[in-house]
Amino acid sequence: MTDDAILPEGDDPSLLVTEPLRRAIGERYLTYALSTIMHRALPDARDGLKPVHRRILYAMRELRLAPTGGFRKSAKISGDVMGNYHPHGDAAIYDAMARLAQDFNVRYPLVEGQGNFGNIDGDNPAAARYTEARLSALGEALMEGLDEDAVDLRPNYDGTLTEPVVLPAPVPHLLANGSSGIAVGMATSIPPHNLDELIGACLEMIKRPDLPDEKLLELIPGPDFPTGGVLVEPPEGIAQAYRTGRGAFRLRARWMVEELGRGIRQIVVTEIPYQVQKSKLIEKLAEIVQTKKIPALADVRDESADDVRIVLEPRSRSIDPEMLMGMLFRQSDLEVRVPLNMNVLIDGLTPKVCSLREVLRAFLDHRRDVLGRRSRHRLERIDRRLEVLGGLLIAFLNLDRVIDIIRYDDDPKAALQAEDWDRPRARCRSEADYVSPIPPKGEAVIPPGVGMTEVQAEAILNMRLRSLRRLEEMQLIAERDALLAEREGLVALLADEGLQWKAIAADLKDSRKRFGAKAPGGARRTTLSVAAETADVPYEAMIEREPVTVVLSEMGWIRAMKGHVEPEGIRYKDGDRARFVLRAETTDRLLVLGANGRVFTVNVATLPGGRGMGEPLRLMIDLDAPVTAARVHRPGGRLIVASDQGDGFVLSEDEALAQTRAGRVVLNLPEGARAAHLVPVEGDHVASIGQNRKVLVFPVAELPEMGRGKGVRLQAFKDGGLSDVTTLNLSEGLTWLLDGGKTRREPDLSEWLGKRGQAGRMAPRGFPRDNRFAAPVAQG
Repeated sequence: MTDDAILPEGDDPSLLVTEPLRRAIGERYLTYALSTIMHRALPDARDGLKPVHRRILYAMRELRLAPTGGFRKSAKISGDVMGNYHPHGDAAIYDAMARLAQDFNVRYPLVEGQGNFGNIDGDNPAAARYTEARLSALGEALMEGLDEDAVDLRPNYDGTLTEPVVLPAPVPHLLANGSSGIAVGMATSIPPHNLDELIGACLEMIKRPDLPDEKLLELIPGPDFPTGGVLVEPPEGIAQAYRTGRGAFRLRARWMVEELGRGIRQIVVTEIPYQVQKSKLIEKLAEIVQTKKIPALADVRDESADDVRIVLEPRSRSIDPEMLMGMLFRQSDLEVRVPLNMNVLIDGLTPKVCSLREVLRAFLDHRRDVLGRRSRHRLERIDRRLEVLGGLLIAFLNLDRVIDIIRYDDDPKAALQAEDWDRPRARCRSEADYVSPIPPKGEAVIPPGVGMTEVQAEAILNMRLRSLRRLEEMQLIAERDALLAEREGLVALLADEGLQWKAIAADLKDSRKRFGAKAPGGARRTTLSVAAETADVPYEAMIEREPVTVVLSEMGWIRAMKGHVEPEGIRYKDGDRARFVLRAETTDRLLVLGANGRVFTVNVATLPGGRGMGEPLRLMIDLDAPVTAARVHRPGGRLIVASDQGDGFVLSEDEALAQTRAGRVVLNLPEGARAAHLVPVEGDHVASIGQNRKVLVFPVAELPEMGRGKGVRLQAFKDGGLSDVTTLNLSEGLTWLLDGGKTRREPDLSEWLGKRGQAGRMAPRGFPRDNRFAAPVAQG
């Protein structure tokens, strides 16, 4: 912006701010980034909450939605949160509140919901006007002490109310329920843990501040997820993650084998990994069944009700359940990796990736701060009450004079403050120990002292006449003695760090009784185990071996017909006809060559059956070019791959296998060329024929073996390109196929024998006019 910028009419030029655009954008983006980090994405290490969750709980407390009280409409709750504390969308607030009530998302729900709050299938909660909520016992416990100055309060967004900066949180909630979020340039991901184990670790850290990491990991062996499951991460991996604050945990579904009799078994999954939607998991398993990616799996059924029950049916009795589950763990979300990134706000201000020890230490330091603030607040209240009690006891000792002042003095409050009063001398703890403040005959009265304070005079003036009984006097003395004893204890507590940690430990033990392993739902749900790694099972071992005939038509439709069928008996769609007919077995794989030089792999067992016309090959692989060749894969075999311009090389069949739908590029093509030939090496010589009908025979050894490339020139052509190529044994001669299925052989090939790259000689008499050694429909 320049100094001569044009201002709208009526604007004050003195308000114009000139600064470089780079700095202006940088400062504003930094402000946005800090706001996202501190007020939206990262939780506070002290109470484990983000501002939206903290405000939801506080608003529900203000609405008096205690665990023992009634429910209120969720729309009312989200409306109060939005209007009073969190000026953002009500939909986002309701989603955050609903998540706090989902026992499959949070280990210890902070909100108790009534109505449809979603389910493990991934269904969303009902609208806020249909559901009701109140605080859970733990949600209410997180706010214990707010009325006792336990934490700082700050003005809300419009300054009309106050809200807590952080909650007192009597338990390590950050690790108990975990958290996740994405900020600007940083993120956090903390899995939930078992509260009983966390409290046990805190108690041990209070006893031994220098507690070794090994002992800490014995107390907290790993996360505890609300959906259970089996944690199979190695102990050393867990230790490293907790030590650095970054890592991941392998979590598997829990399963068992059900015997159905007669040797028939089925696998039942009873617990699925954390944050995996059951409906999407079922869809993935059904896709595996449909595409036959794991042929050993025959069917999947969802028999879940209130609990999870997913039935997996093996294809045959001989299939090992451990082997089948091992493959499913690799192919589906029955096994997931749960990330750990303990990036949290220390003291609510500084983002830091913390270790497990640092997070627990931040919680304990917070509890000590809360204890100190509550103790000082209680001490102030005791002092105020003792001041009032002192004035009331003075009134009992000098009752006649007090009554006289109240009855006749024009300003009784000032007179009460100015009078020198006799002071009480006795204490009592019960009626039997009662000693009248008026000393017996012969004993000296405590000398007069300074007059009453304003607070004491006000308390006497507000005292009711019925309180002038002897019993009331005794109760006041007992209350004073009890408060003095409590005050001594608080003073000692604030002065002794050891007493403070003892008090914190006592509070933790009380929380452990309320929410620990013996409380409902407090026992550990996720078990730890060693991953039983299953060896990679060969694809062929999972399939029942049967002969089939693979048919690929000119229009690109493919199918696998049972048995070895003669080409003449195969039917096609109108206008379509055979392109390749290959005799194979269900355990085989097809190698399909595209004109773009890519080789694709297709499992025969996954092909549609022969009852219909098949399915388009393009639906099975990412084929974006015409198919020029197709072969049954031979393990350990070799192929000659060549372009229509006559360039090629020898390719290992094992290297030609592709693991993805996109296939594998093997032949680099110049502009205008196309891959055309994929021929098995079954002899010691190569025979090639060009479009000019010239034939050249040369040793296979003259062709290089490569994994990918353009290759070398097989035969020189003055005009046209390469029509066909095959391999042969020189001693047996060359055989080609004639019309009508007859064959012809040329035993002496000395006339056509030469070196690779030569032009060759005209084809033998009677060679087919299509310049091909064999018909493509008869391949295989």
